[in-house]
Amino acid sequence: MVEIRIEIEFAAAHHLPRHPGVCRRPHGHNYRLLVCVKRPVDSGSGMVMDFAELERLVWENAVGRLDHRDLNEILANPTAENIVVWIWERLAPVIPGLSRLELWETSRYSAVYEGER
Repeated sequence: MVEIRIEIEFAAAHHLPRHPGVCRRPHGHNYRLLVCVKRPVDSGSGMVMDFAELERLVWENAVGRLDHRDLNEILANPTAENIVVWIWERLAPVIPGLSRLELWETSRYSAVYEGER
């Protein structure tokens, strides 16, 4: 098994209605999403998966629906934790071997999801 990884960036706004501090107010982030796929290397292509195809699937099925949007229109409480699970739920059915997602809200804060095991 080999794991491949791609990073995708997108921008979105949100507010956290249940947060006790400043994040209750509308604000935005330049998110960074790490997508990991782990499966055997295909003997014909020599690849786990084409990077461009992986990026296309991520954009078409999840990130394109979030980019430059108000995430509160999509999720009632768009925390990093809830966003990364929402993304997983859209990608897992179309990306066999999806093994891990990591979503950074800032350069210091991220949420990791590896599916239900």
